[in-house]
Amino acid sequence: MTIKPIGDRLLVSPTKEEGVTKSGIFLPDTAQEKRAEGEIISIGGGEKVSKLGLSAGQKVIFGKYGGDEIKIDNKEYKILNHDDILAVIE
Repeated sequence: MTIKPIGDRLLVSPTKEEGVTKSGIFLPDTAQEKRAEGEIISIGGGEKVSKLGLSAGQKVIFGKYGGDEIKIDNKEYKILNHDDILAVIE
């Protein structure tokens, strides 16, 4: 299944955070902070998002609580507005 965001939205796959601390303590999902970075999977055709110069495959930092979470084929994604993207990781 492919998802194509519409307008000025992006589909992002958030990166998973380690479930173990550096000292070896296991952290359950409920105790882990939400990760605010991920990889762009696809981009809508809106005018504002095209001006940002983003492309699929780029790693970005987004607002921690921005966007909508969806789950497809047991994989989590976020659909974000163009203004939820804070920075590009190079």
